[in-house]
Amino acid sequence: MATTPRDAAANQLLQFSKEHEGKIESTTTTFGTGVPEKDASMTVGYHGPILLQDWVLIDELSHFSRERIPERVVHAKGAGAFGYFIVTNDITQYTAASVFSEVNKKTSIAVRFSQVAGEMGYPDTYRDVRGFAIKFYAEDGIWDLVGNNLPVFFVKDCALFPSFIHAVKRNPKTHLRPDYDMFWDFITLREETTHTTMMMFSDRGIPANYRQMHGYGVNTFVLVNAKKQVHYCKFHYITNQGIDYLTSDDAQKIGGVDPDYHIRDLYNAIETKNFPSWNFYIQIMTPEQAGKYRFDPFDDSKVWLHADFPLIPVGKLVLNKNPKNYFAEVEQIAFDPAHLIPGIEPSFDRMIQGRLFNYGDTHRYRLGANSGQLAINSPPDYTATPETGPSAHPSVSITGPIERTDSGNDDNFTQSRLLYRNVLKPEERGRLIQNIVSWLKPTNSVLQQRAIDLFSKVDESLGQKIRETLNESLTQHVVL
Repeated sequence: MATTPRDAAANQLLQFSKEHEGKIESTTTTFGTGVPEKDASMTVGYHGPILLQDWVLIDELSHFSRERIPERVVHAKGAGAFGYFIVTNDITQYTAASVFSEVNKKTSIAVRFSQVAGEMGYPDTYRDVRGFAIKFYAEDGIWDLVGNNLPVFFVKDCALFPSFIHAVKRNPKTHLRPDYDMFWDFITLREETTHTTMMMFSDRGIPANYRQMHGYGVNTFVLVNAKKQVHYCKFHYITNQGIDYLTSDDAQKIGGVDPDYHIRDLYNAIETKNFPSWNFYIQIMTPEQAGKYRFDPFDDSKVWLHADFPLIPVGKLVLNKNPKNYFAEVEQIAFDPAHLIPGIEPSFDRMIQGRLFNYGDTHRYRLGANSGQLAINSPPDYTATPETGPSAHPSVSITGPIERTDSGNDDNFTQSRLLYRNVLKPEERGRLIQNIVSWLKPTNSVLQQRAIDLFSKVDESLGQKIRETLNESLTQHVVL
């Protein structure tokens, strides 16, 4: 009989069956006792009631009631894989971190890709920022590098993070999402969101798959070398598969047919030994340079321009293994920016400062107080002592008044202007405008005008083209 060709993901159960053919495997309870009868409860006669003493049934049902955990508040839906990081270039002049200690050194890693805003049923091809989190199983502990596929973020102070996430979640009254009014209300009131918003509405807002997108640590970190010298750092991982994207139309069509499109693509690529990889780079800034730089080096809504701070090659990330148990290895994996190893420290970046608490706190709620003891989150066995690495807390002097300072009024348009005028090609600028308008059209006229005013501050012609395209779109909508 002829059959439709099937990919590796579709054949997973068949492959599992072949691998276990002829093997006799027993079924046990959660506490290891053999189950005498899996398919029937213990009753009094054929039509009688089930007995409370049926400990096999009680174990089955109680486990079933608790086999789900609360989904993540953000980054709820994602895909995971495993592999290694290998050092290709010596950066020990900047850091004494064990993962970078020598060329050709390999460190096991786990990676989780994700959608930021939506819930578990979210289509993979929706316009959104993608998470790109890496867990390094270093010899002296766990290092979690938790970033995204864009180099910047919408807000620069962690005090604003809950408000931003609420703006992209479901409307608390209608329970509908997206709520375009909520989104544009927040965006147009906080001008520091402009840079990331433009990137999200560019082609990079819908990657073709997880393999063909770049990754960034986003926040500013501190590297400490063996001499306890300090350098500020940004992390970059550049795809070797070539960056690619989906158009809005294609993404919508694919999402209606296969909402797990990106998860399926990653699984099939690894299963067919088409192992994805990324080249790993850093940008380095000295404290002296930071004090003089024209942009705040700790502002995660801005990049360090490559012309000022070129990428320095470090190594390579390779994913060559799929999870054996998605729940245990991907759903229960817990990334925490506070998980650092000697040689890597947090900076004064306001977002990383807040994330140091918030991530661990969500894991304590979602997975429990002992989430770090789950196998996927446990560090490797090691015998390092505090004396083997650099000081975990280099001496830093800080002076200044204690006050609440809103940093949102810094220069929020120079880098957005560079993106629009110098980075995007003409056809990419056209798609950017169309994508912005597609989200502006459903909102109210007040927010439409606020958005046009916002983008006019980036470039007057950008605001004018958005206005013209929006008016044309609304006119066509009325005619139809």
